[in-house]
Amino acid sequence: MIRTPNPVLDAVLTRRSAPRLTAPAPSRADLERLVQAAATAPDHGRLRPWRLVAVTGDERARLGDAFAEAAASPEQARRAVSKPLRAPLLLSIVHRSVPDHPKVSEWEQLAATTGMVVTLSLLLHSHGWASIWRTGQVVEAPQVRKYLGVTGGEQLLGWLYVGTRHDDDTSPKRSPCDISARIRWTHDGASRAARR
Repeated sequence: MIRTPNPVLDAVLTRRSAPRLTAPAPSRADLERLVQAAATAPDHGRLRPWRLVAVTGDERARLGDAFAEAAASPEQARRAVSKPLRAPLLLSIVHRSVPDHPKVSEWEQLAATTGMVVTLSLLLHSHGWASIWRTGQVVEAPQVRKYLGVTGGEQLLGWLYVGTRHDDDTSPKRSPCDISARIRWTHDGASRAARR
């Protein structure tokens, strides 16, 4: 069988989290176009239970100040203040479930938000940018939530740090997943025999 190039499969197989990012990041127009595409990720009920807060420029330092204010010690504050400067663009991932929805459970809504973020990271990669999803205890910090405008009914799920992969990034290759241990076929003879 002759294989034809498949850009979707290539993006999935080659995307890696990029711990070191530099400028440029996507323009506002480019980012909005990619987020519009990422919004097509599976979302039972089309609730779109998420929003993004884009942090760029000097606002990254202000977010760093909120990180530092929330730190438990002066040493942690010293390290925390520069964390948002690791990328030219930080997309704060804010999730808001619709409670007691008659058809869509809260875990499905969280899965929809996660699906959008994963789709966005693949789209960014396929367009030449890199990203990494970062979290940590700071997502619960009142100072950080206040700075970003995260309300009581919302969860801050961390940040998608976005930019251009650093030249000397040598992210390790992924080892293949042992698929035989992850998929059980219910229609084959071996599975039927095992259930007897």
